[in-house]
Amino acid sequence: MYKTFFMIIFTINILVYGDDDETFVSIDEEYATPVNCKQFCGENVREKRVTGTTVRSKILDAMMRTSTIYMNPNEPDIFGFLRDRYDLPKNFKGPLVEYDFIVIGAGSAGSVLASRLSEGRKASVLVLEAGKAESLITDVPILAPLLQQTDYVWPYLMEYQPNVCTGMTEGRCFWPRGRAIGGTSVVNYMIYTRGMKVDWDRIAADGNYGCWKLAYEGVVPYPVKGFRDVKRDGHRLSISLDCLITDMAFLDASKVYGHRRVDYNSPDAFGFSFIQATMSGGHRASSAKAFLHNHKKRKNLHILPDSRVTKVIIDPTTKTATGVEFHRNGKIYKIRAKKEVILSAGPIESPHLLMLSGVGPKSQLQSFGIPVIQDLKVGEILYDHISFPTLTFILNDTRLTIVERKLATINTVIQFDHYGDGPMSSLAGVETIGYIKTNISKESDDVPDIELIGTCGSITSDEGKIGAKGIHIADWLYNDVYKPIENVESFAIIPMLIHPKSFGSLKLRSGNPFDYPKLYGNYLTHPDDMATLIASIRYSIKLVETPPFQKYGAKLYTKKFPNCKQHTFNSDSYWDCALRTTTATLHHQIATCKMGPSSDPNAVVDPELRVYGIKNLRVADSSIIPRTIAAHTNAPAIMIGERAADFIKNTWQLY
Repeated sequence: MYKTFFMIIFTINILVYGDDDETFVSIDEEYATPVNCKQFCGENVREKRVTGTTVRSKILDAMMRTSTIYMNPNEPDIFGFLRDRYDLPKNFKGPLVEYDFIVIGAGSAGSVLASRLSEGRKASVLVLEAGKAESLITDVPILAPLLQQTDYVWPYLMEYQPNVCTGMTEGRCFWPRGRAIGGTSVVNYMIYTRGMKVDWDRIAADGNYGCWKLAYEGVVPYPVKGFRDVKRDGHRLSISLDCLITDMAFLDASKVYGHRRVDYNSPDAFGFSFIQATMSGGHRASSAKAFLHNHKKRKNLHILPDSRVTKVIIDPTTKTATGVEFHRNGKIYKIRAKKEVILSAGPIESPHLLMLSGVGPKSQLQSFGIPVIQDLKVGEILYDHISFPTLTFILNDTRLTIVERKLATINTVIQFDHYGDGPMSSLAGVETIGYIKTNISKESDDVPDIELIGTCGSITSDEGKIGAKGIHIADWLYNDVYKPIENVESFAIIPMLIHPKSFGSLKLRSGNPFDYPKLYGNYLTHPDDMATLIASIRYSIKLVETPPFQKYGAKLYTKKFPNCKQHTFNSDSYWDCALRTTTATLHHQIATCKMGPSSDPNAVVDPELRVYGIKNLRVADSSIIPRTIAAHTNAPAIMIGERAADFIKNTWQLY
């Protein structure tokens, strides 16, 4: 019964005394001297966080009652239970004054990049991460929506936009991004999708030379490097079959309309499939686990959590990035970069830091008194994948879907603990994906415009306490529409708009680095986006009307949203109103540091990810993706980290 405890202790020993004990470079051990903070010390941070003491679920309660996974219910930070540690390597007393490379952000891309640059004993690397390390709780896949309500995310809110997110708390869209060693790969739904071949071919055709060209010859090898526990095709995959009935119905229904079963991570990807996920043994496999954990003892790799970078230091005369400024434990450090600074802080913080450092739109920087070093269109393009998470269907049978009150048992916890399977290994009910081309599409080829995400649960599966809260659905909407079916088994089909024609932007709120930037989604401002989503809803309803679903009595839940009662249910005007009520991000913001050739006036970085006009500064994360792609952006971010490492190694001859 104490299997988990001993396995964790064994894992900790591996992590602390990993495979790189003898790997080091000669480093002059001159330590950085911190100074007291006098300005912008974090006291005015505009954020509302949900602490570990208020985030609870029936599953967590069951874990606390299970002797094999002992947790103290009175512990103020329940997510601190056996939290991973990232201490400096043995005999190091603090961060050094200088490293060859400084990587800002230990997320999906940054973890990869830091691992690659520190291998081979040839360079020293400092990784600065604003968040904390993972814990036992973050390993549990079904807790993904709960994690998005904790300190493991930056709790960004989109600026108010009329007629969008009208059914969300305060009428604003919630944009959580990962704030942890592992970044968003610690809190996401673990869906592993690379994107269609046509997506990357189009990116290459725009003038992005090198390995971006002919993506499935040059890009595909990158995501597979570094993943262990290989199950199939070189990837760490897991398919949870705990909702096999509804998932198989989804796939069987797709066959009725001529869709094929495919491997959507192959060049021939247009079709339907079970989810491929970044999991191992039924547990979450974040980018940090895959790339950093076993290398944390490298003498030349220093990883500092709880370290908030506030500025990239750039010499205004030579336009060269020379280091960074960051806050840690109430002190300010300035560290020099001998070779390069690499921003891997994600699609919101990377452009934010560029602008705070004097790289961005000239007029915007000047308005906040920030000296302009390079006038670039940072943040002026922001694409996002939006979804409609509340298209709900009910069943006339039981035991077909995930229901939290039924699965939150000690036996379920023990099953997950001992075998890594069962409901707790589910991706919070997300199990299948289908790519379709609606009748709105103007594409001549098999290029999908909608991804349908099949689930075996809905926002009522946890009685509105986690899923609905995780996307900030307002109480007035949930209580009126969804609370009446909490005791009825239900599932959702979630359409995701793959190639929106509407795009937003990111702007500074102030010169205070602790003030979050202003985020403008501009959702659904192009009429084609609404038309495509309405078409996807009608297609989803058609799927559920097929025999594979009808044998379980599946039917569309038809209670009207109270703010849409003036419209006839199932009319285009009704769905327009409903879509605007629960518009939700899928956390795939891109293009805020757009990659492009020098001829592209909107490009921020070149095809080797170097910031235009600034020496020794690159951006390596999903913010560089210049076009919308048919992918959840975690896998592309991993690939970008790999590609950046190769560019940098080639530049500095580190092979």
